[in-house]
Amino acid sequence: MASSKRAAKREPDTKRRCWWCGDDPSMIAYHDEEWGVPVHDDRVLFEFLTLEGAQAGLSWSTILRKREAYRKAFLGFDVERVARFTPSKVERLMLDPGIVRNRLKLESTVKNARAFLSVQEEFGSFSAYQWRFVDGAPIQNGVRARSAVPARTAVSDAFSKDLKKRGFSFVGSTIMYAHMQAVGMVNDHWVECFRSAKLIGKVTKTRARPVKR
Repeated sequence: MASSKRAAKREPDTKRRCWWCGDDPSMIAYHDEEWGVPVHDDRVLFEFLTLEGAQAGLSWSTILRKREAYRKAFLGFDVERVARFTPSKVERLMLDPGIVRNRLKLESTVKNARAFLSVQEEFGSFSAYQWRFVDGAPIQNGVRARSAVPARTAVSDAFSKDLKKRGFSFVGSTIMYAHMQAVGMVNDHWVECFRSAKLIGKVTKTRARPVKR
């Protein structure tokens, strides 16, 4: 029997957000729930490291649409299992339409998994290693305009340089700054964004200056 009740009207979403998420539902959900939230779980850090590298030359929305396929392809980003991937496994991944089928990026993920394990062995966790670059506390940038968001900083330069020395690839400074934003090492939410205040911790740092080009 058809219901005589009218469907409840949805309240309009009046939240102010960072400009980059637009009106794409997946980008809005990512912005509202993940972007800038401090991450200390090594599995999640490996996932973001992989996805940020996969994004090179592409849009983040493209990667988000492929995220579940990446999780399946890379076994839930179990770094120990990914480190054991063989060349034949990479060949099979090259046939997977759900992910970015770029051989260099796929081979890099396996290479990075092995380097990731070495970092874990040295520091106890990748999180302990990574958060050293910001002294364990998110940098609060207090962004007031798009032009105030750098593509890279001296911190991302240092992070990138150290990763490369440890055998990682697809970890350029711009990629690593995006990674730092994603996992909360830096809070680059617009100050008028509803998420900004929620992510401001008790310990703050001076704003990171963009690297001069």
